[in-house]
Amino acid sequence: MPPECDSQNNAPDLPEAGGEPVCLRVGSSIQERRLDKYLHGRFSNVSRRFLQDIIKAGSVTVNGKAVKPSFKLSPDDVVELTIPEPPSKDILPEDIPLNIIYEDDDLIVLNKQPGILVHPARGNTHGTLVNALAFYSDRLSSGLGEFRPGIVHRLDRNTTGVMVVTKHDAAQWKIAHQFERRQVNKTYIAIVHGTPDLTRDRINAPLGVHPKVRQLYAVRPETGKECITFYEVLESFRGFSLLKMTPKTGRTHQIRVHLSHIKHPIVADDMYGGKFVYPWQLADAQPEAQEPVIDRVALHAATIEFKHPTTEKTVKFEAPLPQDMQKLLDMLRKYRKP
Repeated sequence: MPPECDSQNNAPDLPEAGGEPVCLRVGSSIQERRLDKYLHGRFSNVSRRFLQDIIKAGSVTVNGKAVKPSFKLSPDDVVELTIPEPPSKDILPEDIPLNIIYEDDDLIVLNKQPGILVHPARGNTHGTLVNALAFYSDRLSSGLGEFRPGIVHRLDRNTTGVMVVTKHDAAQWKIAHQFERRQVNKTYIAIVHGTPDLTRDRINAPLGVHPKVRQLYAVRPETGKECITFYEVLESFRGFSLLKMTPKTGRTHQIRVHLSHIKHPIVADDMYGGKFVYPWQLADAQPEAQEPVIDRVALHAATIEFKHPTTEKTVKFEAPLPQDMQKLLDMLRKYRKP
């Protein structure tokens, strides 16, 4: 057995990004266990999603060969793991204003503006939140993968609100671990069409990729992943309502699809049945040429609560309602009282 290959129950420390690989030899009690689950058991402070990402990136080998996260291990297999270098050096820093709520040596908490992608994707290599972060700070964690330094979780392009960014990998792993275990509490504010029959309820509807439009998601009872959202009606108006949303899972487009599913789509969310609203409509006036009151999805990440990666104390951060949603809310209160 190579001396550097660990076969004890106590795993060696996870290597630093770009450091020497760690070698593990699978013990005799391991039978047909998935690679990602095996590694998660050895490095319990690291999220399984992070481990799956580095396996897919080819940074983990079994007996010298790159494999999938689902690869089944056998006794005496040799697993080598290397944490890749943070990709931030490949990101073009751009001087894009950031609305910073809080910052310390471990993390940055932002109030994300509308209309900005979190990270480069589909040919959008400039003007993203990651470009702005690369300009602002030279200390960012490895993130969720290539071109995503510092990113632990995401918001849609047109969703505003509170986001957490990590400065080093230890902080990222600890917070990602909380996300994976559903220990991060988030609330969103949405302005929707109509008012639900119940003032508060749970939406439990599994989500998957839309069967016909690949960039959308849909409720898929047979094949979708578990998806749970709680809602509460904060204010109701004629034809609209203000909701507080508390997701218990973190699926892509979860809140938008769930609200569309219960026939109360978010205002201006034309991808999922929402409509643009104009001042003359709210005032019950004659139609005229006007700009919509809000030109993006009326959804805002209001609060986030989690354990700080260093102090381990529970921290909570809040982002105030943005101007465009506040404007719509003010007009509803003026013209659309019940």
